[in-house]
Amino acid sequence: MNGLQKIMNAARRMTTMFPGYFEEAKHNHYKDFGYPDSLTFTQFHAIYERNGFGAAGVEKTILKTWEDNPSIWEEEKPKESDLESEIRQRFADLRLWQKMADADRRYLVGGYSGLILRIADNKAFKEPVETVSGGLSGLVEVIPVWAGQLTVSEWDNEERSETYGQPKMFSFTESSVGNDQNKNRSFELHPDRVLVWSHDGTVHGKSLLKAGYNSLQDLEKISGAGGEGFYKNAKAPLRLEVDKDAKIADIASSMGVTVEDVADKIDEQVDDFNKGFDASLLLQGISAQNLSISLPSPEHFFNVALQLFAASIGCPQKILVGNQNGERASTEDSAEWAKVNMARRNNIVIPNITALLNRLESFGILPERDWFLDWTDLTESSAGEKMDRAVKMAEINAKQQNEPVYLVEEIREAAGHKPVVAIEYGDD
Repeated sequence: MNGLQKIMNAARRMTTMFPGYFEEAKHNHYKDFGYPDSLTFTQFHAIYERNGFGAAGVEKTILKTWEDNPSIWEEEKPKESDLESEIRQRFADLRLWQKMADADRRYLVGGYSGLILRIADNKAFKEPVETVSGGLSGLVEVIPVWAGQLTVSEWDNEERSETYGQPKMFSFTESSVGNDQNKNRSFELHPDRVLVWSHDGTVHGKSLLKAGYNSLQDLEKISGAGGEGFYKNAKAPLRLEVDKDAKIADIASSMGVTVEDVADKIDEQVDDFNKGFDASLLLQGISAQNLSISLPSPEHFFNVALQLFAASIGCPQKILVGNQNGERASTEDSAEWAKVNMARRNNIVIPNITALLNRLESFGILPERDWFLDWTDLTESSAGEKMDRAVKMAEINAKQQNEPVYLVEEIREAAGHKPVVAIEYGDD
């Protein structure tokens, strides 16, 4: 038997003696590095609440996506009709856009969230909604709720049903999230009275924090270990050494205790010393030395974890962290971040807003229209960038000997102004 065969046989014997140990240690990196095997809403909510970067990832996404509020128009070319004005005022009274932004925030944390609709139809939450009278006043309140508060209590398992595979009833328990004991509402909720806010309108979404969760834990470990290490170095534990010529009786006499109580007295003095930075320690015949901790610079390891988390949510690192050491996010970073959140608007937020409008139409709270949602373009250049572009165009014209490259109307448009022709003859 050659040497390689002996090694292979030995490895097989060790695997037999310790079943599962070696393969698990080799392949289960989550266990090796202290990461959880599976993640729940409770963990996502906790790391959002207690981890600065986790909170920043969610909040900066929401602040950019909801940089301003949309408007609802009956036609693509708005003039604000009486109905549109009434909708705008009612939505403002209900703080509807803010409530939807909050639902969007909770969705990012939990993978889905809910908007509970309080309808003025004199029915219980567990009953379906029929036609509601009173127009816009039929919508009384909109309540954003966490995924941990809103669960499916009954599914539609009837294969011939139009809602097969969808929730048949929800259960809402307000106290499931947070420690506020005053939040004690709990009731069954018909699907008509709740809008599930997620990427596809179902409760099967994924938290924004999931892909970067391990990196967030690494950031906590590195910053926590660094803080604890510096604290321990500042107030380092003591190592006591008894002089070889010291006599226990003399030590006891100097302390005013019996020989039997010397150890307890030393513990008491050391404990008093450790309680304060300005405490002193006097031990006859015993020398005390600090145990210092050598701390490597954590910056490199911290930045790796930070880059991984920023990449997981599609946010440039300088935008996630903010202005550090005088470094600001570049124009390219800002443009990329605008594109990310513009995509969120188009693919997630606007479909959820449209679903709510359709729901209100079906109840008779809103009249049936082909509603147009007007929202500013996040990728549009700022006023300063537009003016810079116009200046450059004018400078190019000034350098031309003959015919200018750009027309006046083109330069005005680049600066964000209406063409002169439109001003003179009116813009219908």
